[in-house]
Amino acid sequence: MAVIGMLFANVSGSLDDQGICQCSVYLPDTTFPVQKVEKLEIIAQTLSQKFDSELSKVTQYIKAMEVYEQKIQNLTIRVELMEKTSGTYTELDFQLLKVEIKEMEKLIIQLKSTLVGSNVIVEQLYVEIKNLTMIVNDLELMDKNNVLAIRRQIVNLQNQLKACEENSSKTTEPPYFAPGSCSHGGILNITRPYIIQLNWRGFSFKYGAWGRDYSPLTPEKAMYWVAPLNTEGRYLEYYRLYNSYDDLLLYKNPREYRVTYGEGSGTTVYNNFMYFNVYSTRDIAKLDLNKNTVVLRKALPDAVYGNRFSYAGVAWQDMDFTVDENGLWVIYSTEASTGNIVISKLNETSLDVLNTWETKQYKPAVSNAFIICGVLYATRTMNTRTEEIFYTYDTNTGRESQISIIMDKMLETVQSINYNPSDQKLYVYNDGYLVTYNLIFQPVLQ
Repeated sequence: MAVIGMLFANVSGSLDDQGICQCSVYLPDTTFPVQKVEKLEIIAQTLSQKFDSELSKVTQYIKAMEVYEQKIQNLTIRVELMEKTSGTYTELDFQLLKVEIKEMEKLIIQLKSTLVGSNVIVEQLYVEIKNLTMIVNDLELMDKNNVLAIRRQIVNLQNQLKACEENSSKTTEPPYFAPGSCSHGGILNITRPYIIQLNWRGFSFKYGAWGRDYSPLTPEKAMYWVAPLNTEGRYLEYYRLYNSYDDLLLYKNPREYRVTYGEGSGTTVYNNFMYFNVYSTRDIAKLDLNKNTVVLRKALPDAVYGNRFSYAGVAWQDMDFTVDENGLWVIYSTEASTGNIVISKLNETSLDVLNTWETKQYKPAVSNAFIICGVLYATRTMNTRTEEIFYTYDTNTGRESQISIIMDKMLETVQSINYNPSDQKLYVYNDGYLVTYNLIFQPVLQ
C-alpha cells in the first residue's frame, strides 16, 4: 500500500520481479473552474446590490412608518376628542381627516406590494387606517345631535348678534338720574358683579355685610364699612372702617372695632351710625361710629327673632336693615304675618316706627332684599351662579308685582345686600367676598 499526497487518491500496487513497486495513479481534474468562480462572484455582487437596495428601502419605510404611526396616534386622539365632545368640529375637520387618512392608506398599500410575504406591522397599520376611515365616516353620517347644522345656526345667530350690537352702539346712553333722585321708574337692569376683594378676616368668614355710608347732607362722603360675622355665621363681633375706596382696596389705614352684641348679616350704616339686631333679642341697636358706642337700643314691636323667619340659605337674619333715598328701613317678619315680609320705616334718631306695610311675600322663600325710593326688591336663588330680582312691593302705592332681573354672582350664597343712593350701587356680601353692582333705572312710564 502506498500513500500518495493529499491531492491524490489511495490506490493498490504490486512488486515486479526486480522488487520495484508498480501502481496505477488516478489524478483529479487539475483544471481550475475560473468561469464558475466568476459567475458566482457576479451573482454574489448582484445579490449584494439588491440586498443593499432592499435594505435601503426597508430603512426608508421604517422611517416613513414611524412618521405615519405618529400621525395615526394624533389622528386617533383627534377622532376620540370628536367622539367625546359636541359642537367642536366642522365639515372642514372631517375633510382634513379624510385627506390625511387617504394619504397614509396609499403608503401602506405601496408597502404591502413591495414587501414579500406578510409583515405584521404593515398589516396592523393598514387595519388601523381602515378603522379610522370607518370611524370618521360614522361620525360624519350619524351626527345624532345635528351638531353641524347647529353650528351653522350659531354662526348665523352670531352674525345677527354682531349686527344687533352694531346697531345698539348707535343708540343713546341709558337715561341719567342724579344720585338721591327718585324721578325714575325703578330698576331696568343690573350690571355684572365687580369683585372688590375678600373680606379682611379671610375665606372662612362667609357671613356678613358691607357697604358705603350714606349721609344725605354730604353724599360725596366715601367711608366704607366691612362687618363680617364670626365663623358660626351668627355673631357680629368685629368691624372695620375705611376713609376711602383706595384704603379699602389696599387694606390700608383701617379703623377696627369690636362690638359684643350684634347678630346676623342685616347690618347697615346711615349717616355715621351703624344699625343692627341685638344678639338673641328683638332689639335694634344704634352705634355711633365715631365712638364705637351704642347710643340707643329699642325693641322692634312684634318682630320675631332667634332665626324664626330668616332668609332662604342665610340664618339669623331676622332683621334686615336697609337705607334708601328716604332714610332708614327694616325688613322683618311677625307671628301675625305668618312669616310674610313686613316693612317698617324708622325714625333714625329715635328708632320709632313711622309706618308699617305687610306684604304677601313669604320671607323664608326670599334670598335677600333691599329698598330703593320706597320700593322693596326681593331676590331668589336660581342656581349656584345666578340670582333673580323677582318681586317688588311699592310702599308709595301699596302695590306688589313680579319682575325678572337676572343677577350673576361669584359664589353660591348672597348673605346681604345694601343699597347706597350716593352712587346707586348695590353692595353685596357673597360668601366672604365684597362685590358691587351698578344699577340702571328706567324712565317713568307716562
